[in-house]
Amino acid sequence: MDTPTGLDFEQPMLEVEMAIRQLQQQPQNEASEAELITLRKRWNEVTHRIYSQLTPWQIVQVSRHKDRPYTRDYLNLAFDEFVELHGDKHFGDDRAVLAGFAKIDQYKVMVVGHQKGRTYKERTNCNFGCAHPEGYRKAMSKMQMAEKYGLPIICFIDTPGAYPGVGAEERGQAQVIAESMFQMSQLRTPIICIVIGEGGSGGALGIGVGDRIAVLQFAYYSVISPEGCAGILWKSHQHAPKAADALKFTSEHLRELNVIDDVIEEPLGGAHRDHHQMAAKLKSYLVRNLARLTSQPIENILEQRYEKFRRMGVFLDQQDSQPVENGTAV
Repeated sequence: MDTPTGLDFEQPMLEVEMAIRQLQQQPQNEASEAELITLRKRWNEVTHRIYSQLTPWQIVQVSRHKDRPYTRDYLNLAFDEFVELHGDKHFGDDRAVLAGFAKIDQYKVMVVGHQKGRTYKERTNCNFGCAHPEGYRKAMSKMQMAEKYGLPIICFIDTPGAYPGVGAEERGQAQVIAESMFQMSQLRTPIICIVIGEGGSGGALGIGVGDRIAVLQFAYYSVISPEGCAGILWKSHQHAPKAADALKFTSEHLRELNVIDDVIEEPLGGAHRDHHQMAAKLKSYLVRNLARLTSQPIENILEQRYEKFRRMGVFLDQQDSQPVENGTAV
């Protein structure tokens, strides 16, 4: 039997998993069953201890785990139906952005999300989740369609950042992200945004303006990736763990800073260990908040959405303790 592989800090968990697998291959009797129960309890204890003490850099590693569920996995597991829509009607179809009609319980919705791809071929086709301008134009087009038909919008965010190539910049990458954020701020339909893995830079913000913003427990949401921050400040990606500590981008940090509304708990050991349980938790959150939002007048939703983002970036100056917004006392 091959030794299971995982992240460096997961090795104590993997050793217990290997012992469990070896014991399961042996003939079962009362003694072996009792030992299995003991080993499973041991795995739960070790996993809980490790995952309750993760550093920000380790959380980044979990958010990038190769087995972590992506947008298409949630569409298959949490939604009853999904009909994908393609193209931006200007340039092409960006595979890094999924969009289409979906149904979850009694709610018909529009889903827009980043997709990284599972195999190397899929990842290459999806640009590893880094969307081009046509991806955000596709997202805007489908969200406008959702507004037209009165459908709530669900956005799944999972990207290290927007695609940084020359061609993307020539086709207006920065402009289209700004347009998408502006449009989302005014759409007359409820919007729920969930960071399911990486939430990096403007690539995440491009579909991140909503009425409820949630982050999975071991995901991150940041103005820049830790490697990018380290490259700018210390001229080396080797300082990424130090940058991760300084950026305060974990789910708990974000909730304390009021950047997000909710943290969605992951299964023990992370979402990559149990896709079905994670999808069930995600579905429960979506259905609960769809019920809450669809029962409100749209004017109230728009006003609350505006106030939510106006409050971000307001802090207290240490000298006079007056609220300061964008460097100006208010």
